[in-house]
This record gives sequence, C-alpha cells and structure tokens, in this order.
Amino acid sequence: MRIGELSRRTGVHERLLRYYEEQGLLHPRRRPSGYREYSDSDIDTVRRIRSLLAAGLNTSTIATILPCLRDDGDRLVPTCSDLLADLHRERARITRSITDLQTSLGALDEVIAAAPPDVTRRALTVLND
Repeated sequence: MRIGELSRRTGVHERLLRYYEEQGLLHPRRRPSGYREYSDSDIDTVRRIRSLLAAGLNTSTIATILPCLRDDGDRLVPTCSDLLADLHRERARITRSITDLQTSLGALDEVIAAAPPDVTRRALTVLND
C-alpha cells in the first residue's frame, strides 16, 4: 500500500509517517518509481509507535525497543531480555519529569493564592470572557 492509504488506515498524517521512516521506525520498500510501499504489518507498527509515544517515550528510545515488542491483544509484550531494564530507566525518567512538574505546579499555586482578592476577581473576569 502507498503512504496515503497507510495514513488513512492509521489516522496518522503522511508527514509523520515520513518522519517515522527518517527516525528508523518504519522501513517501507521502494518501488522503481521511488514511491514508498508499505505492508499490512506496518499498520500494526504505526499503532505500536503511537502507543509508545503516548506513553511518553521519544522516537530514539522507540527505535531501540520496537524490535523487542510484540502485540498481545491490546497490550505490548517485551520479547528481549534487555528491554525491561530500558523500560524501567524510561519510567524513572518520566517519574522525575512528573515530580518536577508537580513542584512547578505547587509553586504556581502558591503565587496564585497570594494574589489580593481584587486582582483575583479581575483575573477571573478575563478568564471567563
């Protein structure tokens, strides 16, 4: 199938599919005309990529772990022994990011709470308009 059909079947824009190829996540064949030729299995690969991106992984990490995953119904199952260590490191990185964001959120909450009532009313008026 050509890139337009893969885009339609996965809901992923053609530009993103090309980007996935640049990042080494997709490996379409090339026709003599130069057009990309995708297989049905690429539909599942794109779904795996989207799932891993939604989990907070970057494309570099996904390129490393994608060959070590298989689909098992609605979940991805690791098939390489080294993969679990990599996933634990990624999880720790994401946890640190969440902690940093929660700290930032708390600091913002403190600043917002310190606003005088008249400033708060004006701000809420602007937000509600």
